Amino acid sequence: MQVSTLKARELTITLAFTVVYAVLTVALAPISYGIVQVRVSDALIPLSIIFGFPAVIGVTIGCALANIISPVPGLVFIDVIFGSIANFAASYAAYRLRKNEKLACIVATLIVTFIVGTYLPILFSFPIYIGWATIFIGSAISIGMLGYVLVQVLKRMKIS
Repeated sequence: MQVSTLKARELTITLAFTVVYAVLTVALAPISYGIVQVRVSDALIPLSIIFGFPAVIGVTIGCALANIISPVPGLVFIDVIFGSIANFAASYAAYRLRKNEKLACIVATLIVTFIVGTYLPILFSFPIYIGWATIFIGSAISIGMLGYVLVQVLKRMKIS
C-alpha cells in the first residue's frame, strides 16, 4: 500500500470508530450513563485487537464526544476527561495484548472498571466497592462478552 492510501485507511477507521461509539452511546443513553451502566459501545474497545491504533483513537474520541452530552448533571467535565482516559488505556491494552484475546478483554474490562468505578463513587459519594461492582458488571457484559464475540466474528469473516 502507498503511504497516502495507508493514512486514508487509518483515518477512515478512526472516524468510523468515533462515530459508531458516540452514536451507540447516545442512542442507548438510558443504559450508557450513570452509576449503573452497560455501555454497549464499549464492545468496540476490543476491536483494537483487529484494527489497531486507529480503533484506539476512535473509541477515545467517540467516548469524549458521547460524554460531552452526558445527561448526568455535574459529570460532563470529569466524564469527558477520565472516561476518555479509561477508553484509551483499555483499548491500548487490548491492542498490546492482541495475541491473547481473552486476556486482552479481561484487562480492558478491569481498566474501565478501576478508572470509571473509582471516579463515580468519589463524585456521587457512595462506597467505592459499589462503583467497582456496578461498572465491572456492565464492562464485563460489553467488553468481556460482546466485544470478545465481535472480535471472534470479525476474525472468522477475515475483516481487518
